[in-house]
Amino acid sequence: MHVVAIIPALNEEASIGLVLRDLPRSAVARVIVVDNGSSDGTTAAATLAGATVVREPRRGYGSACLAGIAALPPECDVVVFLDADHSDHAEEVVLVLAPIASGSADLVIGSRLLGAAEPGALLPQARFGNRLACFLMRVLFGHRFTDLGPFRAITRAALDRIGMVDTNFGWTVEMQVKALQHRLRVAEVPVSYRRRTGVSKITGTVSGTVRAGTKILWTILKYATWARPRALPVARARR
Repeated sequence: MHVVAIIPALNEEASIGLVLRDLPRSAVARVIVVDNGSSDGTTAAATLAGATVVREPRRGYGSACLAGIAALPPECDVVVFLDADHSDHAEEVVLVLAPIASGSADLVIGSRLLGAAEPGALLPQARFGNRLACFLMRVLFGHRFTDLGPFRAITRAALDRIGMVDTNFGWTVEMQVKALQHRLRVAEVPVSYRRRTGVSKITGTVSGTVRAGTKILWTILKYATWARPRALPVARARR
């Protein structure tokens, strides 16, 4: 597989080098860091660490991911998404890729709730929001997820098929809901999670938490107006 990693980054100068250091290049052929309007040295740090840097001045997690997708090389078979704050264990990309490599999944979610999360890494509001969103997806779409974790992998064919459009907080849940709508094979694998470097721009603030939560719930309800698909089982890999 030709795997490309897309890493959205906003003012992550202190952590992006650590993420790129941990990401095994034996598993990932190319890394695209999308600088989402940083005012620090994120671009310089990412370039120094060997990543291709794409600039996307329009703020928003989804906007950054879409810019990364637009920069994918034609030979790309699989896309990995992960955060730039060093909260994800980038070396576990091999676990996230395994179900796709074996031909058993089109989309793999790295579940922090199934894995080992460092104390304090997942704030209470994040845990609550995850549980609520996953509960709603189970009720409305008949499918059980455990997490909306940003560490995930998807085949290029599946990514093109679902046609992602969200430009901010609804990105991860849009991908999961659309995967169900398009009847993709979905798997979850346990991943580790550590406290991020710096303060979260979403769950680290009250306004960010409210805006993110509102958009996630709105996205689920929006796509629930589509015809409900037949439920497909979520495969869970064990360590």
